[in-house]
Amino acid sequence: MRVVIAEDAAVLRELLAQMLTMRGHEVAASVGDADALRAAAAEHRPDVAVVDIRMPPTHTDDGLRAAIDIRREHPGTGVLLFSQYIETKYATRLLAQGSAGVGYLLKERVANVAEFTDALSRVAAGGTALDPEVVTQLAGAGRRTEDLATLTGRERDVLSLMAEGRSNASIAQCLHVSAGTVEKHVAAVFAKLRLPASEDQNHRVLAVIRFLHRDPPG
Repeated sequence: MRVVIAEDAAVLRELLAQMLTMRGHEVAASVGDADALRAAAAEHRPDVAVVDIRMPPTHTDDGLRAAIDIRREHPGTGVLLFSQYIETKYATRLLAQGSAGVGYLLKERVANVAEFTDALSRVAAGGTALDPEVVTQLAGAGRRTEDLATLTGRERDVLSLMAEGRSNASIAQCLHVSAGTVEKHVAAVFAKLRLPASEDQNHRVLAVIRFLHRDPPG
């Protein structure tokens, strides 16, 4: 997997590069600002870019805007946003471009190397990886309490894992249940939330996220 890293904190940038290299991945470039990220993506055409949202020159949403540019100009490059904070508006802005090959993780997830690299691999392969905390915030921001209240506790667990971009097999492993049980829960979630059922992983993630973040009718 060829990776470009964009992080303005030099120590964290080096840590990420070393961690990925030690696990057999190619770090094609490691940069500290949004313009350098755009140039690195154009030159190296990575499988995935790890992008800090708040970067120079303005330290606001420069990383996000560069990530959106990269997805538009290089559709084959996945983008994993990386932030110290939960900022759902940035997650929804990125997801508005489509859910294939996108992710949003909190920086604290780096401490779990296996979890972080698994998420990065999913994004590089065209999947989705959303931090559980981001999913929780999206659910709260969407204010769909009436519909969400119809779900059982286990169905809520499945919904959260679906929104993270996990496959049925991965959900089954996380919840220690059979794949068939997960399929039944997924079907129930879509039915109760009145979402279009889909076997395509990215389509179902996008449907869930749109549901979680929309305002109730009225």
